[in-house]
Amino acid sequence: MSDFRYVRPDNFPPIVKNLLIINVLVYVAQLTLNNQFHITEKLMLYPVIPDELQNILVQEEVRGSGQKFQPYQIFTHMFAHGPIYHILFNMFSLWMFGRILENVWGPKKFLFFYLVCGVGAAICHLGMQYFRSTQLLNALVTGSGEELRYIGALAPALGASGAIMGLFAAYGYLFPNSELFIMFIPFPIKAKWAVLGLAAIDLFGGFASIRGDNVAHFAHLGGAITGFIIVLIWNKTNRKSFY
Repeated sequence: MSDFRYVRPDNFPPIVKNLLIINVLVYVAQLTLNNQFHITEKLMLYPVIPDELQNILVQEEVRGSGQKFQPYQIFTHMFAHGPIYHILFNMFSLWMFGRILENVWGPKKFLFFYLVCGVGAAICHLGMQYFRSTQLLNALVTGSGEELRYIGALAPALGASGAIMGLFAAYGYLFPNSELFIMFIPFPIKAKWAVLGLAAIDLFGGFASIRGDNVAHFAHLGGAITGFIIVLIWNKTNRKSFY
């Protein structure tokens, strides 16, 4: 006698649902209370920069130089967002891919995965920002005139995009041949190629340093790499969980 039981997938499993609620509530607080309590400034992830560079920025009264990195920002930055399209895209992606992964893994495993991907994204971003800040410091000290090339090292980051990229990577690994329709592309693309394409875009954007590009590309890459590593480990230790 078979003990197989069909379980209907939940369109709004508990962790995805609560993450959506938390992100929306934080965004509403940003819109309504930001001027009074500076919520966005407190939640976003500020770069770790050399003390010598920090002293120069304070002396020259560079805007935002008084804000510093705090450890709690590694977690809080992934629940705050910028423009409306930022949170809409991230929350749609969270629902679209997160609900599938949570139905496969269960709430506890999914929450662990999501948060660790967000932390991995933050660590990768902080590491690259620190490297760029040392380049900025060298440009300022030597007077090479290349300060604007590295000024992005001072930019804070916010948003769930790093954790979302982890979900993309996991979905592409577990369901590589699933076909996705992507905006402005008139034909379906398999998940594995879509994930690789997104990673390639972030890799190019991260090293190209295009002026006016305010996307934290290395946070995206950090989240995707973290997600891929976690799923790879999980499926090596439990081959039954490969879908």
